[in-house]
Amino acid sequence: MRIDIVTIFPEYVEPLRHALLGKALEQGILSVGVHDLRDWAQDAHKSVDDTPCGGGPGMVMKPTVWGPALDDIALG
Repeated sequence: MRIDIVTIFPEYVEPLRHALLGKALEQGILSVGVHDLRDWAQDAHKSVDDTPCGGGPGMVMKPTVWGPALDDIALG
């Protein structure tokens, strides 16, 4: 089984390799791909979020980053 994790904090996933996930990896039951979403960001600041259209509090993730990321990951 393959699991792909897309995150802006890939270093946070590393400790999971020392838990049950690590045992599954060692036994070849599972493979995990960890992808930094910022690799697909197109601006100088590697932004993956923006203010909501129409204003309001919070931030939303940019589909212009997620789309290419998911396409590339799905292709392998």
